[in-house]
Amino acid sequence: MTETRQLAVATKDGISINEHFGHAKQFWIYAATADTCTLLEKREVEHYCLGNHSSKTAMAKILETIKDCEAVFVAKIGDGPIEKLAAIGVQAVADYAYEAIEDSLFDYLRKPAGVVS
Repeated sequence: MTETRQLAVATKDGISINEHFGHAKQFWIYAATADTCTLLEKREVEHYCLGNHSSKTAMAKILETIKDCEAVFVAKIGDGPIEKLAAIGVQAVADYAYEAIEDSLFDYLRKPAGVVS
């Protein structure tokens, strides 16, 4: 039996990983194994990136919203959010920016834990 892993994706269209972490208004949550990729739900969030500043309240809510995911796939993300995600055990993955969601998740799962690229 293969292990099911929960992964979050920042997407505008449900096809590709095409949303900046700070601009995301929702995260699509997938249950994925080596053979299957199933959309579980879409979790709404308030985007935290507000131009030259950010909303600490919105960031805290985003972290709470995706804390049960192993990783979050994004088109782009800053160093600050990467550190905050790492602190709660969620890996930020930007290596699949603008690529197809399912293909990207399967590729990620084929790699040794913690190795991206």
